[in-house]
Amino acid sequence: MNKFYIYGVNFKDNGKIYNFKSKIKCPINVTVITETEKGEQFGKVVSFISPDSIKNIDELREIIRISTKADYDQYLKNLKEADHALKDCRSIVKDLKLEMKVINATFTFDRKQLIFNFLADERIDFRELARKLASIYRTRIELRQIGARDKAREIGGVGSCGQKICCANFLNHIDSVSMNMAKNQGIALNPNKINGLCGRLLCCLSYEDNEYIECNKGMPDIGDIVETPNGRGPVVSKDILKRSYKVLVDNEKVEISSGASHDNCSK
Repeated sequence: MNKFYIYGVNFKDNGKIYNFKSKIKCPINVTVITETEKGEQFGKVVSFISPDSIKNIDELREIIRISTKADYDQYLKNLKEADHALKDCRSIVKDLKLEMKVINATFTFDRKQLIFNFLADERIDFRELARKLASIYRTRIELRQIGARDKAREIGGVGSCGQKICCANFLNHIDSVSMNMAKNQGIALNPNKINGLCGRLLCCLSYEDNEYIECNKGMPDIGDIVETPNGRGPVVSKDILKRSYKVLVDNEKVEISSGASHDNCSK
């Protein structure tokens, strides 16, 4: 069995980090040529990953080589020409009167593909746009319609927690997030509190949702009338993770504990 080293690689500064395997040792911050599903890409090694933390190393794509001066020159050339391609694409979009906003353009390192990301409120027939771009750049053209969350992933940023936004950091797949998750956690439904930079619900609302659902089992809802050792009254507040709630009895708040529903509650 071949021994592989595992490295975290990103393809732009502060961009998302992807795991790759390698038969060669790569210093941190060295630039490399990697194999991806879209072709060869130029990236930078930013972290070493313990092989023990990877469940299936065989599924990882490989670092082909540490980059050379010629590779770096090609990378800079690709960046420059991708910028020109973005301007050309926006000009053609305007001429064709397409209702779309082109966000960026990227060549794969081997120039086998030129990828454009765009925003649009509806589905766009971009066949004529793709044909015109292909005639100019003589490579495969991919036009990807992205959503607000995808735009945030592409652009990056810092969330209200002070950390790099999750979608641009470690999330490989963006799961659906619902308003019920905020309700399950007893969070005030204030858009400024529960929405991320993309204007959509925070991805992190989904991380502990199952724990909140489990800890909330058997607990009364706020407004429910319940009996307490001190008398009967309405539930006015509750701490789901501690599985406790407060009941207003004779104008005084009485705290009641429901006990832990499973090991993770009240820890």
